[in-house]
Parts: sequence; structure tokens; C-alpha cells
Amino acid sequence: MIKVLVIDDSALVRKLLGRVLADLADFEVYFARNGMEGLEQLAVVNPDVVTLDIHMPGMDGLTCLDRIMIEHPCPVVMVSSLTREGAEATLEALRLGAVDFAPKPDGAVSLHMGVFGPLFVAKVRAAAGVKLKASLRLRERVQHRIGERASARRHAAGDEAPVGAKADGIVVVGTSTGGPPALEALLGALPSSFPWPIVIAQHMPANFTGALARRLNGLCAIGVSEVARPTGLEPGHAYIGRGDADIVISRIGGGVIATPTPADAGRPWHPSADRLMESAIAAVSPGLLVGILMTGMGDDGAASMTRLRALGGRTIAEAEESAVVWGMPGQLVRAGGATWVLPLPRIAEQLRKLVPLHAPDPQQV
Repeated sequence: MIKVLVIDDSALVRKLLGRVLADLADFEVYFARNGMEGLEQLAVVNPDVVTLDIHMPGMDGLTCLDRIMIEHPCPVVMVSSLTREGAEATLEALRLGAVDFAPKPDGAVSLHMGVFGPLFVAKVRAAAGVKLKASLRLRERVQHRIGERASARRHAAGDEAPVGAKADGIVVVGTSTGGPPALEALLGALPSSFPWPIVIAQHMPANFTGALARRLNGLCAIGVSEVARPTGLEPGHAYIGRGDADIVISRIGGGVIATPTPADAGRPWHPSADRLMESAIAAVSPGLLVGILMTGMGDDGAASMTRLRALGGRTIAEAEESAVVWGMPGQLVRAGGATWVLPLPRIAEQLRKLVPLHAPDPQQV
């Protein structure tokens, strides 16, 4: 039985979320009307998972989350609106220790429960299996490894991107649940002179990926941006695919570009790591590709990165000990597609070895 504590100031939302969970035999649901009541309930209920609204009167969700992680650590799934403000707050919640978030539908929530409900249940069920101790260490590593901040960036938001920019090779990253803090740890450990571009498929709604890119851009020495139009790939920069769509790599005029494209309905997760990697393999020699699969539910990216390794490319899977959810990287390992299996703090270190500042011929690596 999975015990869930729902903390939300809306009686309607509590009723709807409770109904979604209570209709399933393996959930036992408890409720709190605000942050203070939720904190009081923690010691009594001892829940396996807490779902927490971000915007509440009195004690807001972020303050409540911080108290939970200090006083009674347990897996927390944030429930957030799809606004820009909601996206920024959700990313901060993930940094504070929340393991995942469920985007709250716009308008009348009750009218969208048919779509929202199954996603919410899947996220709560996955959170119940999270090893929180590893999640807490992840946050500490992020804070320790961020390093030098960069105040200047090559491109202003309105600059036109160079089409077909030169790139010796490309790093492709796929991640989902637990991805934003993991991306901070990975990208924050790379210098601004990192010689290859990095293209990222992070499963997120469209309103969240731009906020994630802006946050990372302010934390990391390399530049980070969301791909909103065809964009030439340049060294020392990371490119995040727009949420609810896919991102593909192609070659134009001797250079390579990343392009946002409508989501492939035949794939369950977006931006699709498999579709991104498949396009990279078609555009760039496998010997000039490094694939990284980090924390996340499901198996997105495992098939294409296994193929990359078979073709002579190199792949890194995040180790189970540091992954919030060892779904995607675990599938890569089980398929025999991981060249290396490494805990999060060692991934950037290995990447710097594979792609040194003066990159050698990949056939000699």
C-alpha cells in the first residue's frame, strides 16, 4: 500500500486528486489544507509520497518543501501551474529536493482529469520507489560542483543563429524525472571552452524548458539556451529542446543545426531522446558522438544509444546509486548499450576526458 499525503489549499483539487488515487487499490490517501497542516500530518501519517501545491496562502509550497526535506524527508511531487511563474517555482522546488512535478491543468481542473489523472498517478507511483537518500546527495553535489558563474554570453536572446555552424562532434543528453538538478551537475562542471556542443532532450512541458534553460544559463560557464528555431550548433554551448515537441539534428552546408519539430505521436515522451539521437547518428559520424542517458522514468534513449555504441560511438549511463529514477539509464545498461556506467559526479569528468580541450582524432581515443 502506498500512503500519499495531498497538501493543497483548494478543496476541489484535494477532492479530485484524492478520487484519482483512491480509485486504485494500492493507494491510501490523506489530506492537508495548507503547509502548516501538512507538516503536522507528516509525523502522524508517515507518507510514502507527498504531493504539494506550489502556490498556497500562508506558508507557500517552496517553504513547506524546504521544511519537509529538513524535518521529515520523503519523496515529494510538486503540483504546479503551467505559467512562467509556476515553471520558475517548480525548478526551484526540484533544486530543493522534490523528485518530480505534475503540471496542473489550466482552467477547470475537473474537465481535464481524464488526461491529467493517469500522468499524476504514474508520477506518484514512481516517486514512491525513489531512493530519497540518493536524491538528497544529488542536491548537495549540485551545490558543490556548480563552480564559476558566467555573466556574459555569446548571444543575446534576439540574435539570429548561425545556420550550419561548425562542430567537430556533438554530445547528446537524454533525461526525465530528476533531470534539472542532474543537468546542473553535468553542465555546471564543464568549462566555457568545452569544445563540442551539447544537445539535450529533457522531458518537460513547453512552458518549463525555457525557464530551465534560463536558469542553467545563469549557473553554468557554458551558454545554455532553448531551441526555438533552427539553430547552428557551436562549441561551449548547450541546447535544450522545447517541451511538448521534439528536437532533431541535421547537416547543412558542412555544419550542423538543431531544429524544433512537432512531437512524433508514435513516441510516448517528448522531447524524444531516441528521435534526437537517431537524427544525430544520421547527421554526424558515430565516432564523433557521445550519448549520455541520465535519471528518468521509462526507456527513452536506450534503443538509439545502444545503436550508437554498436556503430562505434561512446555512451555513458548514470549509475543507479545517483539516479533519482533508474529507468532510462537502467534500460541502456540492460541492453548492453552503455560504454560506461558512472555516478553523476563522474559523468562530467569522463566527458572532459573523452572531449578534451584539443580534441584528438576519435579513432585514437
